[in-house]
Amino acid sequence: MYDNDRLLRDIRESDRYQDVELIPDHELVNLSKRKNNKILNKIVKTFFYSLVFIIVLFITFYIHGNVAPKNHMAWINNIPLIGQIKQIAEGTSEPLKGEERGRINILLLGIGGKGHDGGQLTDTIMVLSYDVATKKVALLSIPRDLSVPIESIGWRKINAVNSYAEQKTPGSGGLATSQTVGNILNAPIDYYVKVDFDGFTQLIDELGGIEVCVDKTFDDYTYPAEGQEDNPDYYSRFEHLHIEQGCQKMDGKLALKYARSRHSLSSEGTDFARAARQQKVIQATKEKLLSANTILNPSMISKLVGNLNEHASTDMKIWEMAKFWSLVKDIKKEDMNTKVLSNSPEGLLVDARGQDGAYLLLPRTGNFTEVQYLFNNVFGASTVTTQTQEKMQAENAKIQILNGTWLNGLASKAAVDLEKLGFKIVDVANCSRQNFEVSVIYDLTFGAKTEALKLLKDKTGANVSFNLPDWLKEDIAKRLEAGKSKEQPDLILILGNDANNIK
Repeated sequence: MYDNDRLLRDIRESDRYQDVELIPDHELVNLSKRKNNKILNKIVKTFFYSLVFIIVLFITFYIHGNVAPKNHMAWINNIPLIGQIKQIAEGTSEPLKGEERGRINILLLGIGGKGHDGGQLTDTIMVLSYDVATKKVALLSIPRDLSVPIESIGWRKINAVNSYAEQKTPGSGGLATSQTVGNILNAPIDYYVKVDFDGFTQLIDELGGIEVCVDKTFDDYTYPAEGQEDNPDYYSRFEHLHIEQGCQKMDGKLALKYARSRHSLSSEGTDFARAARQQKVIQATKEKLLSANTILNPSMISKLVGNLNEHASTDMKIWEMAKFWSLVKDIKKEDMNTKVLSNSPEGLLVDARGQDGAYLLLPRTGNFTEVQYLFNNVFGASTVTTQTQEKMQAENAKIQILNGTWLNGLASKAAVDLEKLGFKIVDVANCSRQNFEVSVIYDLTFGAKTEALKLLKDKTGANVSFNLPDWLKEDIAKRLEAGKSKEQPDLILILGNDANNIK
């Protein structure tokens, strides 16, 4: 901070201000104050940006966590303000892990924490990926029931990895889960973040609640009632959770229930719908955290940071948090792509049962190559003009993709590429006949959806046919009847041995 007398002297002796003697002393004092204020404002701004980043990083990456290594957050109490700012400023010159590779991957974990049954099981698993070149973010949700290989244990549900590691070595769960997720995605996980239930609810309440737009009304009659886990009256262990469709304000408890509910009578009663709701909560919380009411409220920020110190853990250093914040703070909603691994007709997973009868999810091809392709190509750039995309959206053409070869994963890879171009994929499966040498598009609209047909032919190089063979009609009817297909498609793409990557 400048001393007023020294500043006056420096100004008078400066060649730049050689005529400054003509300015009265009281004006020079005002000039000194303005310079002091400018320096102070810069320090305060840097400090607030660093604090807000920490909050956004943890809460944006969602609920749950681990109270283990607290040394990651101890700096807030042990390092003086100027030291904090200096540490952040000096550290940001170093590259983040993954930055030179062009992609930064952060694992976001949620656990129940203390006082919850299975408190170390990961209730939420997401991978946030930032593409350095395009400055876009992708968020991939991984279901808790996905069966994965765990070192020295064998195949188990992925939600147990953190718990196994914590039992063996407290504080190692985040890294162990990072390694497991990295293996199935065939991509390095650079950092991890964990937050627990209590931390989540308290943070939302400190923010004064969040605004969430509920897509579908749902009723969960078996939502666990807090504190009633051992009630002798079995039915008293549950409560009726009812949430109406529409935008509404949620406090911490309601937001947690909205994100955790798994047994709705509607389509919302799946883990995959729950993952989508969790992503919605992330967006709502991020918007509230970045609002002026939060950023300009030192008391609130202090409470939020203290809360996170108790309920969250990460292996990110302070300067890494600050630099990552500088990369993602201006990202808009339209630059964020969300994906959920699921067992839907176009999904990459299938239902299974373990030897003990437990429900599991497995990759439908028997390995994780399709999942890896999805993750590694999630940022692929679309080469479709805005005008073409608008025409396709107006047509709302529904595409079914069938693999007409014996090459595993061909249809799902095509689906990933075509979705990035704006196509609506309603079903992905193996064709009942896998002897196609040439790819074919069967048009069930007889040319009514010309824009989608033209683009699909252009991008795949497939032939077009308006005559649907009887065997294919039967296949479509069977898949619809069995619920394996969402709805009847408008265009059916059968991939042959000539199929290459989508252009």
